[in-house]
Amino acid sequence: MDDVADKIIEILRKNMKDPTKDVTLETPLSELEIESLDLAVIVFDIEDTFGIEIPYNANEEVEAFATVGSVVDRVKNIISETKSSGAAA
Repeated sequence: MDDVADKIIEILRKNMKDPTKDVTLETPLSELEIESLDLAVIVFDIEDTFGIEIPYNANEEVEAFATVGSVVDRVKNIISETKSSGAAA
């Protein structure tokens, strides 16, 4: 795993009922026993950690937040887009 994945897993663990549970990139978020309200806290924490904005609509983003790996990929894409649009500005 890389730094982005490690930081995201650390953020997820803070909101899990059992933070000792094994978490991999393939782990579905539904298996982490994170309550829906905590998901909003997680999104804000990720945004603060990486200095990004995650457009999140619960009805449209279910697939993008299905597994830990999909969250990592989404964050990496947003970081990449932010850097490229910032460089162009």
